[in-house]
Amino acid sequence: MPAIVLSMAMDLAGVVVVGAERTQMWLVLLLATPVQALLGWRFYRGSWASLRHLNPNMDVLIAMGTTIAWAFSAWVVVFDRHYAMYFDVSVAVLLFITLGKYLEDRSRGAATSAIRALLNLSARSATMVRDGAEIEVPVEQLTPGDTFVVRPGERVPVDGIVRDGLSAIDESMITGESIPVEKRPGDHLIGGTINQAGLVRAEATAVGAETTLARMARMVEEAQGSKAEIQRLVDRVAAVFVPAVIVAAALTFAGWMLLGSGDDPAIDAMLAAIAVLIIACPCALGLATPTAIMVGTSVGAERGILIKNADALERTRGLQAIVLDKTGTLTQGRPEVTDVVALGELAEDELLALAAVAERGSEHPLSRAIVDAAVERGYELGDPADFQSHAGRGVTATALGRRVIAGNLAFLHESGLEPHAEAVAAIGRLEEVGRTVILMGVDGGLAGLVGIADEVKKGAPAAVRDLKDLGLRVIIATGDNERAAARVAEAVGVDECHAAARPEDKLQLVRRLQTEGVSVAMVGDGVNDAPALAQADIGIAMSTGTDVAIEAGDITLLNGDVSRIAEAIALSRATLAGIKQNLGWAFGYNVLAIPLAAAGLLTPIIAGAAMALSSVSVMLNSLRLRGTARRIAQRGRRS
Repeated sequence: MPAIVLSMAMDLAGVVVVGAERTQMWLVLLLATPVQALLGWRFYRGSWASLRHLNPNMDVLIAMGTTIAWAFSAWVVVFDRHYAMYFDVSVAVLLFITLGKYLEDRSRGAATSAIRALLNLSARSATMVRDGAEIEVPVEQLTPGDTFVVRPGERVPVDGIVRDGLSAIDESMITGESIPVEKRPGDHLIGGTINQAGLVRAEATAVGAETTLARMARMVEEAQGSKAEIQRLVDRVAAVFVPAVIVAAALTFAGWMLLGSGDDPAIDAMLAAIAVLIIACPCALGLATPTAIMVGTSVGAERGILIKNADALERTRGLQAIVLDKTGTLTQGRPEVTDVVALGELAEDELLALAAVAERGSEHPLSRAIVDAAVERGYELGDPADFQSHAGRGVTATALGRRVIAGNLAFLHESGLEPHAEAVAAIGRLEEVGRTVILMGVDGGLAGLVGIADEVKKGAPAAVRDLKDLGLRVIIATGDNERAAARVAEAVGVDECHAAARPEDKLQLVRRLQTEGVSVAMVGDGVNDAPALAQADIGIAMSTGTDVAIEAGDITLLNGDVSRIAEAIALSRATLAGIKQNLGWAFGYNVLAIPLAAAGLLTPIIAGAAMALSSVSVMLNSLRLRGTARRIAQRGRRS
């Protein structure tokens, strides 16, 4: 800063602050030289690397512009020439650009600082159950499958599934929601959250780097380090832009030498060429995309919306349709057994016990409902043998010494079991009132039915309205029966519904829409949704679902709140709009300013100030996304 102030004072106002004029000139040279060497080193190194690969980048412009300005000014001082010095230009450009990179690095680190703070708040020890006894161990010793106990007031040590007990868990550190979430057997726990009510016994499902918090931090970091296609386009443009600017500066110098009419055409030519190099420095261009991506992804993380990569932001722009899974997405995902109908020799309690043992190996919400119902009735449940899960259809297993088939009607048809008239009538009665029906085959014969109800989420109708307001065609695809699916579709306001859809059917639906030229988003939470999530242009996974679904998605909604779907899409679109605004400003600024600099209408000092202002404007526009995100969230809450 002293170098800038002293140089500008002398050149612009003729003010000598320190001793005689020559003394101040030498002092400015001594101050500016280490700045040029130290701050300029990273740009010299970057220039050499890019030129060696014949791919000149913005470092070349910065290195050339500041070096020529410093060298000319040093020549003025050493040989006592009567020209203006431009140490302020070389120092200010290096200072502003280095400060911009520093702020960029800081913001990149700050984007995940809140998540890392949460990681530091995780439990240090856990109460593990071993051989029936409770022992306290360091949390690092827990492995998947271990059983642990969480008492009121304690932090949940690792991710897990509640096996016994009821409680309310404060998940505000993850979801931002202040209301504690009720947990019961079969529900997921997130490591680091706080147990506020009852004692729960849980089974560890993910530890260390695989916990929700650790994966959350990793996903945000990867998203901010990734490049969208629009940024790769900018990189390709910069590869042409930099050589073009160097040619423009050379032509400017030659033009002034040939046409200049001043006392010293060489000096005028050199100053005009320096101004071209400085004004063209594409700092704003380089900041345009990464700053917007960093702000967008960090704001999303604060709202419980994890955007996996920068490409996902860009693909939301053209979305035309969205396919929603029903169970766990539009409905609570906490179905309850309402009816048990025996159709053979087995009593209802025997039928439910067999079904619960067979379903224990599955994580599907319907399976959990059957297990929970059996546990609540006090049944002793063993583990199934020869268990096989058939995604979207049902399960087969040996339970209590008997061969059990449990699933939908299509699955029983595949297994060779045909329902008789009494069974068909019972299925019709249950489906008429919106029940999902699980058919039970035992030892080769149809033994009974289990009716399950799953209530629609409170915010689902408003969420569907928000999606339609975004111009999206909303479709439901579910493995449930037609009557239950139609009931949910009517309740949430969706006209297009595909029932009895297996995983391959959901995948085919997405592919068919894409073949018709429709850009599709898929929302789901189960293993059966994973193929469609991966195929869709944008996959949105609910974190309350399975790991397979989360890994297949491009966007993860941490709290399973269906209202956040529209918010995630709107935030992604706003981020992309911010990128485009930044790029428009950066390109427009260069296009307008370079001819002015070449014509001698911008001195190097003014060019340096304008370049810095351009970078600041881009960063401020990116930060404006925070206000946009708040407005999007407020609109969602009002609806």
